[in-house]
Amino acid sequence: MTRVHDLTRRLQKDNGSKIVLLVSDGLGGLPLEAGGKTELESADTPNLDALAAVGETGGSIPVLPGITPGSGPGHLGLFGYDPLEYDIGRGVLEALGIDFELGSDDVAIRGNFCTIDPDGKITDRRAGRIASEIGERLCEKLDAIEIPGVEVFVRPVKEYRLVIVFRGDGLGGRVNDTDPQTTGVAPLEPVGADEPSQKTAGICKEFLKQAGEMLADESPANLLTMRGIAMLPEIPRFQEVYGLNPAAIAVYPMYRGLARLVQMDVLDAGTTLESQMDRLEATWNDYDFFFIHFKYTDSTGEDGDFDGKVERIEQLDAAVPRITALGPDVLIVTGDHSTPAKMKSHSWHPVPTLITSDRARTDASTAFGEDQCRTGSLGRFEAQHLMLLALAHADRLEKYGA
Repeated sequence: MTRVHDLTRRLQKDNGSKIVLLVSDGLGGLPLEAGGKTELESADTPNLDALAAVGETGGSIPVLPGITPGSGPGHLGLFGYDPLEYDIGRGVLEALGIDFELGSDDVAIRGNFCTIDPDGKITDRRAGRIASEIGERLCEKLDAIEIPGVEVFVRPVKEYRLVIVFRGDGLGGRVNDTDPQTTGVAPLEPVGADEPSQKTAGICKEFLKQAGEMLADESPANLLTMRGIAMLPEIPRFQEVYGLNPAAIAVYPMYRGLARLVQMDVLDAGTTLESQMDRLEATWNDYDFFFIHFKYTDSTGEDGDFDGKVERIEQLDAAVPRITALGPDVLIVTGDHSTPAKMKSHSWHPVPTLITSDRARTDASTAFGEDQCRTGSLGRFEAQHLMLLALAHADRLEKYGA
């Protein structure tokens, strides 16, 4: 995206217009039976349907056709950063999301408390989604771990999630995840891809050994797995690339971290969709770009809860009038990836996307759903180009060339 960002720097203009990017995490889905409706198509969404009827619809491809993205690549694409060029470890995003000040020598790790049986095999990858209070207590215990040659920091994130940071000289961030992404097997061994990362892998092994001893008598969280082992990368500032003053309104730490990575202002958004809308209304005059993140369409999809995901989509739809009442010049509704309840996981399927503005070329869509988006005027496009469309609809780009 270096050439594209060079172009947006040259062409950007400030006309006072406002852009809202509403991201429903894991929005896309699948029907449970052939010929049926997806979660989005099953939901009662009069407000989203009304937007689709006056806007443009299509399907965004988070990374490449057939590639299933994590949340990091999915969001970086939406922000206009090539997810293949900027491969950001989840540990970094989680650490930034809880306001941990990462240094250049730090290795950040996303941890998941898990449950293992007497044979050392994982029976629950999320330890029953333990309450945040339990996670905080366990993190306080683990924060006492000492490993020669490095500083160790352990911080709670939310529920079963935590952040581990190793600070020291000569560390690398190219270490595999220890989460096998399934149950009935033991956690994977950490292995480094180069010499500095091999040093980090050795530290991970020692940390996990001590953690296993400390958590042995706990239930259900009697061990943890490591994911997204990484170091802080260099990445261009969102404001500098697009000429926008951006704000992020997100509840979950990882998505706050993604916004902080590109140096958006991360606002206190409370813990509910209602409080997010309150914050949007209170700060409407202070920014010209708003990234709003809604998590629960993803978590219900991962749980395989089709009806629950439908309810969450309807909850999001009910909040849309509070956004449109503010009169954004451009409103985009999409997801960072698809999370079909049928699959209980992220997937590669194109994500339903709509754009409304007074420059939109209205297409034949009369509702917001996968089938209608498949024939919408936006077609299928890589998500990394969405910001160009947002800027164009907001009349924030000068003409290119003579």
